[in-house]
Amino acid sequence: MSQVRTIPIEQDHSDYGLFDRLYIYKDKLIANSQFQNTVAKIPFLRGIAKKRANQLFDVMAGFVYTQILLACIRLNIFNQLKDGPLTLEAIKNECGLERAPLKQLLDAAVSIHLLEIRANHRYGLGKLGAPLVGNSALAAMIEHHSVLYEDLRDPLLLLSGKLKSKKLEKFWPYVSNDLEDQESLKDQERVKDYSDLMSASLPLVADRVLGAYDFSRHRCLLDIGGGQGTFLKRVHLQSPQLERMLFDLPGVANLAELNFSASSENQSIKVFGGDFFKDELPSGADLITLIRVIFDHDDERVKILLRSIFRALSPGGKLLIAEPMAETPDHPPMGHAYFGFYLMAMGRGRPRTVEEIGQLALEAGFKSVEILPSDMPINAQVLLISS
Repeated sequence: MSQVRTIPIEQDHSDYGLFDRLYIYKDKLIANSQFQNTVAKIPFLRGIAKKRANQLFDVMAGFVYTQILLACIRLNIFNQLKDGPLTLEAIKNECGLERAPLKQLLDAAVSIHLLEIRANHRYGLGKLGAPLVGNSALAAMIEHHSVLYEDLRDPLLLLSGKLKSKKLEKFWPYVSNDLEDQESLKDQERVKDYSDLMSASLPLVADRVLGAYDFSRHRCLLDIGGGQGTFLKRVHLQSPQLERMLFDLPGVANLAELNFSASSENQSIKVFGGDFFKDELPSGADLITLIRVIFDHDDERVKILLRSIFRALSPGGKLLIAEPMAETPDHPPMGHAYFGFYLMAMGRGRPRTVEEIGQLALEAGFKSVEILPSDMPINAQVLLISS
């Protein structure tokens, strides 16, 4: 019987600089279990070791934490507590879960700061749970993650491209190259689920945009990929004099028109249905917005869209792009980790840095790119691009 020998691979470090060599030495040292045990016993290093161990454990346990959050959302726990702390029995009467598993859930939520234990053994809102009260936008995204997690069940299968049927790809039919799926985009029932999610979660981004830019300086706004008009409605509250146009897929445009017909103040919005990679965009706007649009698409498609926008804009017009971006200051995991894997499961697009988006815009004919301040860049960074 033949024996399998493991042959050590010697790496060539001859072209490494001093800092590279120091990092290699540090990595080997930290990876050594004897060194780890020694550090854990040294008073002034023990705190660092504990912090790193806790951080690594939180990464490992992250999926469990998200499921605790999802359970609280589905049981409406945070909204139950909006008027003050409640006893276990009071919460049980509202949600219907048996006492023992409910207590296990609530105690778990306390441990990750979603809830807090208050006086007389009552449960109250924690520092991470309080922002979820009445937050239908974030709740919609938390609920939606159950679709994403199905595709992440085997991450190597997803990474290899061998996952034959992706739940997320089916949820977003416009990313499919299947002719039947493309034809279905004219059917408002086929696009309703994802359009509803976009509308429900849009405030997470829309409020950042409205806080970063004054829309009153413009005459006419065209929102591309505008869904059911949620963004245009919020802009109207800030700048009621602004003419508004919306462009989206035919099925989504039909949903928008039905939505607008119920309100006299929104009936003035002009709605256009089409494919912004194939059809000409309506002209006349001096401001065009792309709210969470381009990270869904590859570079070549984005170039097509940006050139079309450049042609459609009035002379001197502006393009405003708002979406989560890669390498966001203070939030590096959001881009490459979260959205990188989300878009991979979705089947198209990628998170881009500000510089990458700016370069695509310049190649399309635009003259300059300005980064507008955003009070919550993890939700969206905002770029103002001049033609």
